[in-house]
Amino acid sequence: MTISIGNDHAGTEYKHAIMAYLESKEIDVVNYGTDSEESVDYPDFVHPVANDVENGKVDLGIIICGSGNGASMTANKHQGIRCALCWTTEIAKLARQHNDANILSIPSRFVSQTQAIDMVDIFLNTNFEGGRHQNRVAKIPFEK
Repeated sequence: MTISIGNDHAGTEYKHAIMAYLESKEIDVVNYGTDSEESVDYPDFVHPVANDVENGKVDLGIIICGSGNGASMTANKHQGIRCALCWTTEIAKLARQHNDANILSIPSRFVSQTQAIDMVDIFLNTNFEGGRHQNRVAKIPFEK
C-alpha cells in the first residue's frame, strides 16, 4: 500500500507521528507536507496529494491542517476525490464504508495525535461496502 500525505504548518507534528506509524506497518509514504511550523498555504500541500489519489499513483491520501476544513475543501475540488473530514474513528470508518472516501482530512487542533493515528488505522483498514452505497457514490461528481 502507498499513501500520499500532505499538511500545513498546523499538521507538521501530526504528520511525523502518522508517517512513523505508517512506516512501522511497512506502508510506503509519499510526503508533500511542510516540515516547518512556519505559516504556509495548505492548498500547496493538498493538491499534490489529491492529484496522486486521483491519478492512481497511490492507494489513499491523508491531509492535515488546523481545522481540517480548508484541506478537505481543497481536495474535494478534484472530481475523483471523496475527502472526508473526520474527528472520530466512527466517522472515519463510515467515510470508507458508506462513502468510499479516498482521502482522510484530520483537524490537528481538535483531535489528539493518538486519535489521529487511530483514525488513520481505521481508514486504511476499512473497505467500501458497495451495495446501496455504490449508487449514491456514483452520483457525487457534478456534471452540468
